[in-house]
Amino acid sequence: MIESKNNQQIRNLLKLKKQSKERKKQKVFLVEGIRMFQEVPKDRVVKAYATKSFFDKHEILFAGVSYELVDDKIFKEISDTVTPQGVLAIVRQKQWKLDEILGISSQPCLLILENIQDPGNLGTMIRTGEGAGVTGVIMSRDTVDIYNPKVIRSTMGSIYRVPFFYAEDLKEVMKELNEHKIHSYAARLDGENVYQSNLKESCAFMIGNEGNGLSDGLSAMAERYIRIPMCGQVESLNAAVAATVLMYETMRQRQES
Repeated sequence: MIESKNNQQIRNLLKLKKQSKERKKQKVFLVEGIRMFQEVPKDRVVKAYATKSFFDKHEILFAGVSYELVDDKIFKEISDTVTPQGVLAIVRQKQWKLDEILGISSQPCLLILENIQDPGNLGTMIRTGEGAGVTGVIMSRDTVDIYNPKVIRSTMGSIYRVPFFYAEDLKEVMKELNEHKIHSYAARLDGENVYQSNLKESCAFMIGNEGNGLSDGLSAMAERYIRIPMCGQVESLNAAVAATVLMYETMRQRQES
C-alpha cells in the first residue's frame, strides 16, 4: 500500500491531474469514480489506484488490471473531487485521424468547435453528442484539453466512445468537409431559423467560443448561418445547450424521414 505523497507514482499522478503537457507527453489521462472505471475498456487501463475500503467492496472490478492500494489520506491528494469514491485509473489516450472521422458514416453529423474554454461545456457536448448520434467532434487547438479531469467527468463515459480530433487549422478542416460534401452550419445570431433548415443530409455544426462566438474568418467558410429562435430578451444560449438543440433537431428530422 502506498502511504506517502512523496511516492514516485503519487507524484506522477499529481502531474497528470494538473498538467495537460504531461498527459500529452505520456499519452495517458486520469479517470476517477466507479462509473468511469467500470466503463473504461480494460485494454486501455495502464494502472488503477484504490483505497482499501473500495477494493474490499469491489475487488471483482480489478480482475485482469494492474492496481495499487493507496492510503485514504493520500488518495484525497490525488483525487480531483471533493468527496472521492476511492478509485481512479491511468488510461491510454486514443488517437483519431481526421479522415477516419469523416469516413465513419455515410451520413455524418459533426460538431466543429472553435476555442471552447469551459471544461463542463466540452464534456457536456461530448456526452450529448453520443446521445444524439453525432459521429465525431473536431476541435481547434486552442479548445480546452479534452483530457482535463473536469471534461472527463462531464462526459460520463462518452469520452471512450465518441471520436474526436484536434485540428491545427479549422479552415483546412472546412475545406475537407466541402470536398466530402458535408453541409456546414455556423451557429450565429444572424442566421436563419434552424427549425426551417433541412438537416437530414450530412452536416456539421460550428460552435464558437463562449464569450465571443465563432470568429468571422471561420464563419465565412460555412455553407449557411443558422440560429435557434428564442423568446423574451435572451440573445444567446450556453454553447453546450446550443449544440444540444442543434444535434437533437438533426436526430429528430432524420428519424422522421
